[in-house]
Amino acid sequence: MADPRVHPVTADTNPPPQSTSSASASPKDFGENLKPLNPPTSKPVPPPATYIVQLPREQILRYPPPENARKYQSLTRRKNRKSCCCFTLCLLLLLVVAAALSAGVLYLVFRFKSPKYSVTSLGIKGVNLTSAAPVSPGFNVTIRSENPNGRVGIYYLKDSSVSVFYDDVKLSNGVLPVFYQPRKNVTVFHTTLTGSRVLMGGAVKTSLRNAQNQGRIPFVVKTKMPVKIKVGSIKTWKITVKVKCDVVVNALNERANIISKHCGYSVRLW
Repeated sequence: MADPRVHPVTADTNPPPQSTSSASASPKDFGENLKPLNPPTSKPVPPPATYIVQLPREQILRYPPPENARKYQSLTRRKNRKSCCCFTLCLLLLLVVAAALSAGVLYLVFRFKSPKYSVTSLGIKGVNLTSAAPVSPGFNVTIRSENPNGRVGIYYLKDSSVSVFYDDVKLSNGVLPVFYQPRKNVTVFHTTLTGSRVLMGGAVKTSLRNAQNQGRIPFVVKTKMPVKIKVGSIKTWKITVKVKCDVVVNALNERANIISKHCGYSVRLW
């Protein structure tokens, strides 16, 4: 017998309605409703194609730009050139002082006297003033060298030269013999000078012809002699002696006589 307190309950086939607001929300609406908790701080953004590079100070000083490196090299070269010039000047100054001291010692200790030079004869041939062709003159020169020193000898070395000029035109040239001149000695030596196809202008030939007519023909004899001075058993370094003699002759032939002469000399210590 059925219990009157028990009643059958029929199942509801339709589920309870769900909230339309939550069910119909799209992902887009969901994203719009989300907000970041900590918004990023704003920083200045460099423009496109611009880069900022930071280097340590030590690296900047150690590696200069190429243009600064070129300037540094240029300044370094200038400094080296200045140093070389200063060293050369100091060396030349020391040489001058040493030469002056040597000359002073020679003069004070040995009473050094300058040698004396002169041209004793001058023979001329091959000078044709009537032709316009080049001439090949020759000169026979006799030179007298006197060493007045009592304790000093003189070595006359090779590579000497003798030239004859007229009005700054070189007519002929030659060399001197190599010999040793002892103390208190006079040496006379001869040398032959030759010229080859010397071109003399019309003005020079006219001047030379007029001088020949007057019987006073001026020539200049220039001599360069490398020498060494011997004091006891000591020889000096090579010294160059230059002698210039103004000689006037009366004719243009081999038997010309010297009318007047005057010689002077200079010394180059090195």
